[in-house]
Amino acid sequence: MAAFARAIEADPAVGVPPTYAAVYALWTTAPQLFADAEAAVDFGRLVHAEQEFAWERHPEVGETITAQGKVAADLERRGARFITFETACRAADGSPLCSSRALFVVRP
Repeated sequence: MAAFARAIEADPAVGVPPTYAAVYALWTTAPQLFADAEAAVDFGRLVHAEQEFAWERHPEVGETITAQGKVAADLERRGARFITFETACRAADGSPLCSSRALFVVRP
């Protein structure tokens, strides 16, 4: 986290930068979806279309975070597949930290 903070010219001593949520909210759970043969996501045609976050609070440096993702919607329109993926992130004590919602489009 400290290297990431420095890369975006933030002070790691101040805390976890909000943009770091993409690491623990999305990339800890989404790869499971992409690797699932039953989900049949063609990663070569995948476009990350949208991403949004809502925070209860930002995590502290060194805090343990648990992320749990789910597919909220999987729709097809005009041959393209639209997958909405939601993630809930919690602190070690179970209290909520943030939620994430991402839209992936799989092009025909």
